[in-house]
Amino acid sequence: MSRIGRAPIYFDDKAQVTVTPANEVIVKGVKSTLTIKMLPQVTAKIEGKKITLLRDAETKEVKSLHGMYRALVQSAVTGVTKGFTKILELHGVGYRANVAGKKLELSLGFSHPINFDIPEGIEVKVDKQTTITVSGANAAVVGQVSAIIRSFRPPEPYLGKGVRYQGEHIRKKAGKSAGK
Repeated sequence: MSRIGRAPIYFDDKAQVTVTPANEVIVKGVKSTLTIKMLPQVTAKIEGKKITLLRDAETKEVKSLHGMYRALVQSAVTGVTKGFTKILELHGVGYRANVAGKKLELSLGFSHPINFDIPEGIEVKVDKQTTITVSGANAAVVGQVSAIIRSFRPPEPYLGKGVRYQGEHIRKKAGKSAGK
């Protein structure tokens, strides 16, 4: 069996897990519900507070699907119990962020503000106008929203201005040197 796929997934009382006859794993938490639709080659079985995934063939494709679905179910269980967060920092003079309703307003040195619609299931908080916290139950959506926000003004290598992830290190380039 796959090393990743054979590992069981444990969950606690904060999550309710059900498997439908259509081969879907539904994970319900306090704030959200996530559904993983699986191909028929991989099936899920619930035993108490443990989920195990089984496969019906030993081909390379089915083995890779086995590990992938196990990782997706584990991510869903983690998402509905603890959640996922990404923190972005704004570096630059006059760079500001503000949340108004379901919109994120960014001032990133352009002649116009950038308005970003916050997707359903994602929570965005702004601290001190320069720190943006993106959180939610679905890890892929949290990462995608963070990447979109970062893409509005990626950090540039000369001054380091732009939107970056917390803890991200930007290698700076040397500027022009004076000619003789």
